Amino acid sequence: MEPEGPELITAAAIARLAGVGRAAVSNWRKRYPGFPAPAGGSPNSPTFDRTEVLTWLKETGKADQLATAGRTDGGTIQVGASRAGVMETSFETMLAEAWKRLPERSISDLLPGDLLARAMVALLPRLTAPEAADPTAQEEGNGLERYETLAGDGPYRGGSNDDPQLPVVLDPACGGAVALIAVADRFGARIRLAGQDIDERAARIAAFNLSGNSHGAPYEVHAGDSFTDNQLGAYLGEAAAVVCEPPFDRPDWPVAELTTDRRWEFGIPAPRDGELAWVQHCYAHLRPHGVAVVAMSQRTCVQPSGEHIRAALVRTGVLRAVIALPKGMGSVPGTDLCLWVLRRPAGTSDRAPVRMIDVSGLGDAADVPLEFGAWQQFFGGSDVAVSRAVERLELLGEGASLLPSRYLTASGQASAADLARVTAQLAGIYATVGRGLPRFAPPKTTSRHAWVTLAELERAGALTIRARDDTPRVGDVLLRTQGRPPVVATAEKDGDEDAIGRFVEVSGIAQVVEIDGARLDPHFVALFLRSDVAALPVANTLGAINRDDLRRCRIPRQPLTEQRRYGEAFRRLSELEQALTALSDLSGRVIGQTIDALTTGTVAPEYERPAASRAQERDKHEMKGRRQ
Repeated sequence: MEPEGPELITAAAIARLAGVGRAAVSNWRKRYPGFPAPAGGSPNSPTFDRTEVLTWLKETGKADQLATAGRTDGGTIQVGASRAGVMETSFETMLAEAWKRLPERSISDLLPGDLLARAMVALLPRLTAPEAADPTAQEEGNGLERYETLAGDGPYRGGSNDDPQLPVVLDPACGGAVALIAVADRFGARIRLAGQDIDERAARIAAFNLSGNSHGAPYEVHAGDSFTDNQLGAYLGEAAAVVCEPPFDRPDWPVAELTTDRRWEFGIPAPRDGELAWVQHCYAHLRPHGVAVVAMSQRTCVQPSGEHIRAALVRTGVLRAVIALPKGMGSVPGTDLCLWVLRRPAGTSDRAPVRMIDVSGLGDAADVPLEFGAWQQFFGGSDVAVSRAVERLELLGEGASLLPSRYLTASGQASAADLARVTAQLAGIYATVGRGLPRFAPPKTTSRHAWVTLAELERAGALTIRARDDTPRVGDVLLRTQGRPPVVATAEKDGDEDAIGRFVEVSGIAQVVEIDGARLDPHFVALFLRSDVAALPVANTLGAINRDDLRRCRIPRQPLTEQRRYGEAFRRLSELEQALTALSDLSGRVIGQTIDALTTGTVAPEYERPAASRAQERDKHEMKGRRQ
């Protein structure tokens, strides 16, 4: 009996296994060279060895969240759990009933605030919470063993583990406790959670949400102003970690009342620089080696009024990393965010470079790393377009600007030689455009065309409709998807006109028509197929004509010499159309790249005028001299 082969799974199954969207799996394949290679399937639908995938998920840290948050039968992360019991007030009853109706969601379905919270928590070091010595200490509880009613003014406490020696993680602007729940999902019952919010109603919601964390992590939630009524003051200098998304819609802070407060270790923020007050408030609660991850607006990264505080954070070695996030990740719509990672030194300050990371170019916010291991790859990455370790003196010399894009090399940065080469390419395109339109004249006769279908021509052997998976040959007519017009496969400019596959690549091929060049001109066929193909209804999702409809299309019966006259005119018009399109696209890219090169110092505005311009200038001076 032959041994069984490996269990193969598709990319969609990997997404379900990891609790992410299919786009994230596609991104992993492109971004990580170590992602398992396809073990079967086809190029369009590859399959992978399940064992290799699971090993890769564990090695990269992408299995961290699965191990702590739990997996449902469908392979998704459970972020909503039913609640038992009846609240004492109508408000709590409403919350409980609403929670029961929440659908199960995967990571790919999380709201922007959830994604931000999980990204921040994933940046916390593993040593934030020690590993449990006894595995049974992490048994799941329902979070109600010490649950206290939400009626009253708080504080609200709960959880199944009341060990005062557990490290504490704070959120001084906790809102509905989204970040604290993410902390519980990652570290389980090995930590204590503490939050505060200025809004009493938000604090009650936070306590309710934390009461249902499946790990039974102990928690406390307070209501009050974190600046003027710090209910978490007992943890000043004691917290293992702090995660915080400040209230960006309230930039003011009570500077007049708190000017002499000891929390402003790095300087007193301006009245409208509330985010810098939040950063220092978070830092004040850290113990030695404690880490804070704080969401900050990009405005605060460059605001002149906050330069002295940013410089102090850099100079003292407290600031460890700044990460630019994609648009739409914050709770407040339209806010472009960066994450500041701070660590309180123990003893001598660490003057290691600051890691600047820019993931703002990701098309989907769900692709931002949500696991510790994935973030570590960015911290050790060598792609200078995404991640770079910047010396602190360089940051201080830039006005303490903390915007990562200022220190990273633009992806695909063009050199002076690149720009010269592309400019020469542009000159060739301009020459093609300069030839202009071919000249046309009215037909000498007004006789009507006699038509023949492609089916008749195929039966006569003048053409062959091949499978679309076949490699096109030079001179084949290609029918394309998405309603795009037919084109003729043309050779690359290497003199190899007859070789198979040496054609300029065309995407989205739906049908391949092989032409007998002794009987038909391919450009003539493509010209007259355009109108018939455009008029046919398309029922499939590719927007492509099928073989039966293609065989019903017609072209005029013409002698080969006449076909070639029409075909040559069509070829020249097609070349002109392609040249104009390329000219528009390439010119825009060249101008953009040149502007970037000027601003980054890759090129200098010391260009040499073309020879033709110099000759014209010389002739002008000579003519002027003769007149005088």
